[in-house]
Amino acid sequence: MAWFKEWFNSPYYHLLYGKRDENEAGMFIHNLVDYLRPPVGSTMLDLACGKGRHSRILSELGFDVTGLDLSDNSIAEARKYTTDKLHFDVHDMRKPYRTNAFNYVFNLFTSFGYFENEEDNIRVLQSVHDGLREGGLLIQDYFNAEKVHEHFRQDETKLVRDICFSIHKEVVGERIIKTIAFDDKGKHCVFQEKVSLYGLDDFRDMYSQSGFEILAVFGDYNLGKFDKNVSDRLILISQKK
Repeated sequence: MAWFKEWFNSPYYHLLYGKRDENEAGMFIHNLVDYLRPPVGSTMLDLACGKGRHSRILSELGFDVTGLDLSDNSIAEARKYTTDKLHFDVHDMRKPYRTNAFNYVFNLFTSFGYFENEEDNIRVLQSVHDGLREGGLLIQDYFNAEKVHEHFRQDETKLVRDICFSIHKEVVGERIIKTIAFDDKGKHCVFQEKVSLYGLDDFRDMYSQSGFEILAVFGDYNLGKFDKNVSDRLILISQKK
């Protein structure tokens, strides 16, 4: 089974990352909306939405939002918040979902670069292109690969609800691999995360292949200037050509 199918659908994934900063997520979405100024009622897709934290904020701001994720468990949780303007579905991001349906597609919190075959990652972008209306925008938030490669902590432990997660990170080829090991109820468990170390030039190339033009690049959730040496994030706003 592919690592992302197993890990993202595991209760341990949500346990380990359960304390993500909701205030930061809200601030980021508000900053994006202030910058983009989408008309009220715009159709939006939150691609790889998890439990829908970004989707819910966008919906509360007056937009028609669909959240997609491969994890059955995440979508089951997200669907508790369904309204007439907020919908969720289980879907593989490599496959087209709807054609010419959305004004904006959001792909946030490094929810990309999972596939070992680079053609699969490009298929994601091509599916997004198909789903956007003419002139629609893709907003993609990725880690800054240059900084991650130079400064990541190789080993750490996290204690969450009496489970001690041992986390080891290493760079193998052009991917960062995180191995997460722990014991629970007498069972030893090991999961992995594998994400491509894509930089700005890599995205430029992939966007060129999939029909996008980059309009703006930011380096943090306040939409500050991107600097490959110091920025924490690589945030790209691109338009369907």
